[in-house]
Amino acid sequence: MHPRDQDIYASAPLRQLLDAQTRVLMPELQRCFGRHALLISAANDAPPALPMLPCWIRLHLQGEHYRGDLIAAASEPLPFLDDAFELVLLRHVLEVAPVASALLDDAVRILAPGGMLVLTGMHPIGGWSPWFYWRARGQPRRLQMPWRLRSSLQQAGLQMERIQRVGSLLPGRYLKGAGTAGLLGGGYVLIARKRSRMITPLRIKPVPVRMLSNGRLSPGTRRNAAL
Repeated sequence: MHPRDQDIYASAPLRQLLDAQTRVLMPELQRCFGRHALLISAANDAPPALPMLPCWIRLHLQGEHYRGDLIAAASEPLPFLDDAFELVLLRHVLEVAPVASALLDDAVRILAPGGMLVLTGMHPIGGWSPWFYWRARGQPRRLQMPWRLRSSLQQAGLQMERIQRVGSLLPGRYLKGAGTAGLLGGGYVLIARKRSRMITPLRIKPVPVRMLSNGRLSPGTRRNAAL
């Protein structure tokens, strides 16, 4: 049994799970491009290095406040403009957010059309769940069901691109190297994309064509229906 500590996300099993999730996500993240990306994490870690996304804003949710590149209250909306980020990565943060649904709605709001939303977390059904709640006793924690997150994002108009379980069957150092993806993995990754806004074509108003005195149009000109 692992002794309980204050920061479950700094424990060896969670670090292994985070690494497994990152390895699964990197091929998808490498294809993201734009100017701005946002990482909100329950673990105080660094964002992935992406060649086509040069500017990251990093937030660490700790208690009732976001810390990192700025300080803000977790009970208030994220202090960013709508459609501000081409990539929003929520790393286990829904497990510790005061209101997970509000944070998820806010993430959709600040995601640019065509941008990618990535969620990672621990699966509530499996061998990791009892260990997680035992380690987090006395702290507000709530594991999220991936299919419910998928449903919420689809209702918000996002298109699902990937959802799968990741990591080993049980937490423990003895399972190191057991693989990154599996049907009963302890974690999950979810990738969704915000649909681009449809461009409404302008309706072209017919313009009457002046006819020559002989009643003929110039070569190649077609008669307007209004004539």
